[in-house]
Amino acid sequence: MKRILSGIQPTNTLNLGNYLGAIKNWVPMQKTHECFLMIADLHALTNPPESEVLRRNTREVAATYIACGIDPEYAAIFVQSHITPHAELSWLLSTITSMGWLNRMTQFKDKAGKDKEAANLGLYAYPVLMAADILLYQATHVPVGEDQKQHLELARDIAMAFNRKYGEFFTVPDPAILGEASRVMSLRDGSKKMSKSDPSDMSRINLTDDADTISSKIKKATSDSELLPDNLAALENRAEARNLINIYAALSDRSAESVVQEFAGQGFGKFKPALAELCVEKLSPISTRLHALMQDTAALDALLAKGAERARMVADKTLREAKQRMGLLLS
Repeated sequence: MKRILSGIQPTNTLNLGNYLGAIKNWVPMQKTHECFLMIADLHALTNPPESEVLRRNTREVAATYIACGIDPEYAAIFVQSHITPHAELSWLLSTITSMGWLNRMTQFKDKAGKDKEAANLGLYAYPVLMAADILLYQATHVPVGEDQKQHLELARDIAMAFNRKYGEFFTVPDPAILGEASRVMSLRDGSKKMSKSDPSDMSRINLTDDADTISSKIKKATSDSELLPDNLAALENRAEARNLINIYAALSDRSAESVVQEFAGQGFGKFKPALAELCVEKLSPISTRLHALMQDTAALDALLAKGAERARMVADKTLREAKQRMGLLLS
């Protein structure tokens, strides 16, 4: 069976972009792949939130996975920091990762901004930790969006470098093909990705939002005054319109082309209410279950502990073999 490794950082509440870009795709995969789905709390420390906020967010991400349809009986849901081999393998892999590879990573440049000298080492080196996350589970496939392709390429480079030096060991992972709306854009600006960290709450639909809030955000989403065309190519220069069409397509499991054809000749005054109704239908049950799961943190913690046991069995074995190949004495 093919093996999937993926995860989301517990920074702020997850939103529609996280659901359509990642979690929704994991749901069918859990029946056809061996899935390891982590809450990437170590990665969250590159821009550390308050301690209590991080703890709450970590549980909330776990609850969100389950509310969205991830079954802990199929997929291992676990907290990254509960599996210490993540950090240990990251150090081992850093010794074979060239500075040139890391200097080419564009996300560091984007996140560090103009003052790169003040950025922490974790922000610079976290692609190596991401590679360790993937290689630790010998993942055959990694679901990635457009903004993560470079990180997967680095993981592949590191795996191949290790294999050349120490013999064939690490699986070289391939990208998993995602669905129609793998990159969901802001409801306020179609040129920007929908983000948990955007200052405007109106830019996203949080998976904790109730039906009225969801409907209001969709109806107030930025669009334009033009009618919808009868073909997708005509939306090439209408970013906000294309984004809303993509969201409708992804939530209804249809192609964007078929959605455009259905609403051709109509304005957003008619399309937005239909999209709002669809969003409420699909997302309200998630919000309701998520809130219910968060009422019993002891049960959530027990599920995470069970997931960690499954993850640890694979991680410990991989780390031990990697250390032995590198010449480290085993205890």
